[in-house]
Amino acid sequence: MIVNAAEALSFPVGGKARALARLGQAFEIPGWFVITPDAFEALSEQDRQKVALGDFAGIILPEPLLTLLGRQLQSLQGGLWAVRSSALDEDGAQASFAGQFDSFLNVPTPEVAAHVLKVWHSGFASRSEAYRKERGMETGQRVPAVLVQKMVQSEVAGVCFSADPVTSDRTRCVISAIQGLGDRLVSGEEDGETYQVLDSGTLEKPSPALLTDAQAREVAALARGCERFFGLPQDIEWAIEKGKLYLLQSRPITTLEEVTWWDNSNIIESYSGVTTPLTFSFASRAYRTVYRHFVRMLGVSDSKIQQNGHVFDVMIGLVQGRIYYNLSNWYHVLGMLPGFSINRKFMEQMMGVSDGMPPELKVQTSSGALQDAFDLSRTVTGLIWNFNTLPGSRARFYARLKKHLGVRKNLSAMSFGQLADHYRKLEAELLNRWDAPLTNDFFAMVFYGVLRQLCSKWLSDAGALQNDLVSAEGQMISAVPAQRLEELAVLLRGNPELLDTFQHGTRNDILTALKAHPNIHRLFHAYLQEFGERCLDELKLESLTLQDEPEVLARMVARLALTPPVHHDARARRDHAEEVARDQLSGWKERVFFWVLKHARECVRERENMRFERTRVFGEARKIFRNMGQQLTRMNLLDDPEDVFHLTVDEVLGYAEGTAFTQNLRELVRIRKAEFKAFQDLPALPRRFRAAGSVYRQSIQQQSSAGLSGTERQGIPCSPGVVRGTVKVVRDPRTVQLSEPTILVAERTDPGWIIVLPLARALIVERGSLLSHSAIVSRELGIPGIVSVPEVTHWLQDGDEVELDGSTGIVRLIQKASHAHPLQEQP
Repeated sequence: MIVNAAEALSFPVGGKARALARLGQAFEIPGWFVITPDAFEALSEQDRQKVALGDFAGIILPEPLLTLLGRQLQSLQGGLWAVRSSALDEDGAQASFAGQFDSFLNVPTPEVAAHVLKVWHSGFASRSEAYRKERGMETGQRVPAVLVQKMVQSEVAGVCFSADPVTSDRTRCVISAIQGLGDRLVSGEEDGETYQVLDSGTLEKPSPALLTDAQAREVAALARGCERFFGLPQDIEWAIEKGKLYLLQSRPITTLEEVTWWDNSNIIESYSGVTTPLTFSFASRAYRTVYRHFVRMLGVSDSKIQQNGHVFDVMIGLVQGRIYYNLSNWYHVLGMLPGFSINRKFMEQMMGVSDGMPPELKVQTSSGALQDAFDLSRTVTGLIWNFNTLPGSRARFYARLKKHLGVRKNLSAMSFGQLADHYRKLEAELLNRWDAPLTNDFFAMVFYGVLRQLCSKWLSDAGALQNDLVSAEGQMISAVPAQRLEELAVLLRGNPELLDTFQHGTRNDILTALKAHPNIHRLFHAYLQEFGERCLDELKLESLTLQDEPEVLARMVARLALTPPVHHDARARRDHAEEVARDQLSGWKERVFFWVLKHARECVRERENMRFERTRVFGEARKIFRNMGQQLTRMNLLDDPEDVFHLTVDEVLGYAEGTAFTQNLRELVRIRKAEFKAFQDLPALPRRFRAAGSVYRQSIQQQSSAGLSGTERQGIPCSPGVVRGTVKVVRDPRTVQLSEPTILVAERTDPGWIIVLPLARALIVERGSLLSHSAIVSRELGIPGIVSVPEVTHWLQDGDEVELDGSTGIVRLIQKASHAHPLQEQP
């Protein structure tokens, strides 16, 4: 009937007592014992009924129980006691029962027995019954076990949460402290002082404060220790008596929401601004399928993939119409592979995730030594197999592309059902079989990362040498459009009349005038045929391509013809970098270094080439859905063919395949168009943010600004070269007007920017990574470049004079433009 602390784990003593028994193995706990619920059954039937009604008059505990109770109280030598409940289902991970049962503090020894009856009575209270029913727990009145604990006569006491219970921030401990005993704080009778201790060591406290800085940090450390002990965030009660800290109670925090981190550092290169429902649903389908296949190729078991299916289903999200990586899930996917700490750094480098993994994000990376060894062997085997078969995998991928995209189909002649079938085949044969690009991207990430480490360790390189080594690779499709555009510009310079038409004529004027110039006509239409899908925001299905707007191509060729060409000698820098490496390396180091370099170059080149093929596949999907939009309009289901982009893939296909939830597509589109128009008017969201619970219930705060003052910014160097001159901030490359080559400044670039990159003396980009399109193309074209420069599109304005160093990543502001505010000095 009475169990002491040492025996408690062997008996049904309730959640609170069980937690104290475990905590007592590692922390300083005031002495205690517990009276089990079967002691209540030792009362007579009449006395049990009186307890249930709250009538304690004349009730005396049975003699055996009183004797045991007296012995326990005497052995602990306490003067005052805490008498509280410890119900069998109390203080669990799903329900804390906080405040549902009665607790009594400072109970004198002679009154302990009477207070045991009062705690038993609280088990019959209607509030605890309602609490169980609300949480779907087993109902029925029952008495709790009763915990009797020696009181600490504290000078200061309170509670501490090892995670913020309001924001679910697990990097922040929240302490409430009150003078004397903590009962007034726990009951809500008084508000205590609030302290916040961050993982970074920062302490936020009131002034004056009851706790010293050292005491506040000691309390936070105690709460974190309890969290580590139980494996869950904890809500603890604590007290300080004569300078000594005691742990009184610890229970799980049951109100925490699941925290998700969202980041668009790299994905904004493909999906900038507001994206339509069709594009998001199309991209989401691809991510969830492709990455399941990817980890399977690397040896992750089908059972583990199935267990984590929800993770693969949410690799990206749509927040206020903008696509974000679900960064939490990306790390969880990476955690399925051995070598997480190394792979994580490579992934962050490839994705341009400059802040690294959020400290509060916990990723399960191992299932034990034996299982981890087995998983490692599977992954290594998978890596070796996929590396050796990568050339063949690429060849089969290109063959599938040729088979399905090599023959032009008359989509306008297809029925709605035939278009749906055509899309299903495209998805099955290409979109869901993206194994070669994914495998190649993985090895590009690994080889580029290893090359970076070798350059740093063996050649004392800060990045410039590595960037030169992987530049001017040749056979890269992204560099070809620039060459073709320059060819057209050269021919156009000799035809002033056609040049004027390209500058000012309508689409029909341009297409008609071209017929009188067969050579230019052939090159112009060849460009549209081969690169017409390479438009701004080319992966957004709603984007208009150069095939839709050939006049955009004509305008750009005219600007090139009117601007002196820029020449960069990337090949000479590459050759010099190789000489430096060969001079400093020899023997096995030289062989290893150039083997890694060879595969880094090959994988980076193929990464960009396969991204071009992705553009073609997305272009085919775009054409399919545009034709479906036209047919839905003819069927009087939509008002405009473009409205199809406000439906999801499932909704469009569902109408053809009989799985639609609604046939009122017009009304569905009307609601979405209004909502997404409102998204367009909202300010841009921060690059990274956290959300506790549903992201749609959050008030997303902008990250603190780096400020627009100062004369220097640091970015990631991606293509060497020192350039000084004026800048042009470009937000839409289709409308940029330049009289001479200049330093281009952009928030981000995508392959559609190729129409303006030939005019760049240098490139400064706010977003991006070492393997982003901006970095790869600037290296290939030999354009000095820096990516990931904080807020550069706000810091710089047209006409500002800067000096940039593509080897160090430093941008210096020399002089503000005459129309701008005077240069602010760095504080």
